[in-house]
Amino acid sequence: MIIDIIGDVHGYADKLTGLLEQLGYVHNGQYFVPPEGHRALFIGDLIDRGTQQVATLEIVFAMLDADVADVVMGNHEYNAIAFATPDPRNPGEYLRSHNDIHTRQHETFLAEVPFGSEQHQYWIKRFYEIPLWIETDYACFVHACWDVDSMAVLKPMLTSDNCLTPHALEITSREFTAPFDALERVLKGVETPLPEGIVMVDKEGTVRKRVRVRWWLDDLKSRTLHEIARAPSSALAQIPIDAMAENIDFALKTHKPVFVGHYWLAGEPEPLSAQVVCTDYSAAIDSGYLTCYQLDTAKPLPLNADNFIQYRHD
Repeated sequence: MIIDIIGDVHGYADKLTGLLEQLGYVHNGQYFVPPEGHRALFIGDLIDRGTQQVATLEIVFAMLDADVADVVMGNHEYNAIAFATPDPRNPGEYLRSHNDIHTRQHETFLAEVPFGSEQHQYWIKRFYEIPLWIETDYACFVHACWDVDSMAVLKPMLTSDNCLTPHALEITSREFTAPFDALERVLKGVETPLPEGIVMVDKEGTVRKRVRVRWWLDDLKSRTLHEIARAPSSALAQIPIDAMAENIDFALKTHKPVFVGHYWLAGEPEPLSAQVVCTDYSAAIDSGYLTCYQLDTAKPLPLNADNFIQYRHD
């Protein structure tokens, strides 16, 4: 079996259609049928940013309903559920606040799926069907980070197939708690504090005192921030060259290959390490390409750059 692992689509249905057709999938009038011996797996972040939100969801969920594809939840699907859910502790508020930044991040979805509409309620209900992670005999699939310790925190509050419940959503939405931190790890990655007095401003204008790190590298605690940080060079220039990473409690505790999205990579696709592949090559911007890694379940390792396929929309 070949698993076609497809990166973050972000509402670009035309790019998704192009990639599926390039991979040999054929639409039968209801859903895209894979080539014999193939199955698709979407690595999360189906929504936000692009202008074809509903078309993207219809393509993906038609394949899920036909049992020719799987999907794991991205932080954008999680955020959409929390944005739509009233906070029972704070009347008039939502589990994800409707501040300017959160609303702007979600605006392309809400432009097509008006907040509170029947259509909105339908898609939020369907997002609950998406597991936070999938593990098989041959590989692990998660949106941002395969952290078994965080998964152990989350597992008791999830369904048997690792899907959210309304209770799990509420618990994981509470900042400064273990469930919140565990959810952040799984869907957003590993972070470490910046040196005292240094902040970074991300691409959406949020001021951050922590920086995301390349958790797939070995010996994180013995490396400098410049070696392990996932940040623009202009941001890294603020950090002393010898500043060390602090308080990183993470180790990759599996021997299987791990597949993620989330990281807005660029350039020629290649494995992040001997064990980790990212299929997010920034399809939500013109210079990025929707990317797939074709995994042979009979021989998942070694990982190989030749297994990547990109849809070159330009």
